[in-house]
Amino acid sequence: MDLIDIGANLTHESFRQDFDDVLARASAHGVGRMVVTGASREGSHDALALARASRGRLFATAGVHPHHAIDYDDRTDAQLRELAREPEVLAVGETGLDYNRNYSPRDVQRDVFERQLEIAVEMGKPLFLHQRDAHHDFLAILKRYRDRVPAAVVHCFTDTGEALRDYLDLDCHIGITGWICDERRGAHLRELVRTIPANRLMLETDSPYLLPRTIRPMPKDRRNEPMYLAHIRDEVARDRGETRDALTEATTRTAEAFFGLSPGAVP
Repeated sequence: MDLIDIGANLTHESFRQDFDDVLARASAHGVGRMVVTGASREGSHDALALARASRGRLFATAGVHPHHAIDYDDRTDAQLRELAREPEVLAVGETGLDYNRNYSPRDVQRDVFERQLEIAVEMGKPLFLHQRDAHHDFLAILKRYRDRVPAAVVHCFTDTGEALRDYLDLDCHIGITGWICDERRGAHLRELVRTIPANRLMLETDSPYLLPRTIRPMPKDRRNEPMYLAHIRDEVARDRGETRDALTEATTRTAEAFFGLSPGAVP
């Protein structure tokens, strides 16, 4: 059974020169399907275009990252609603709150987050969520909408055990990235990942970001890509005391159920 990378920023400019090779390497390493993250109005359009060009293998989300919330307007809202209607768009997001860098004012972030939650409610689509250093406000807003959307994943989870329990109590899924391989900042995740129920755990690279620090040899350009999902799978399997095959099957089945994908690997 092949892995599913639930979050890959394949519209990033670093993939333009060798995109086909990136997909070929992913396939060679057992990554059959990838969900391309839409994190801006333009990026969401581009993610849909990639999904349409590689039907059955690539899929998309549509949303505006909190970094770009300041650029969100009525036109953006209308375009995201149109994108969310497309069958290749499997979730609304990446959306949420990021108080770490505050590229957009916090009040604007909260407003834009709620507008995208309303899109997910209206379209009946799952949520692809981002939260950094904003747990209290993020949780308070999400609680008001959680029972009106079919599913929600807190992508690239890096937070505390308390935050993890809060999300699991809301019946959220959890996305684990190569952050778990970072001995400086992600060591706590090796304990926490053991407590995530199998039917709530999914894997992602968040490529080209978050290259796992335990990869040897390290690529010279330090670019992450979907083929390294197999490395993340191996690390998580070891931390959970599971076999690679068992974790592959569990996370793939969970992702299929979450995104409404047909069972089975892409040939």
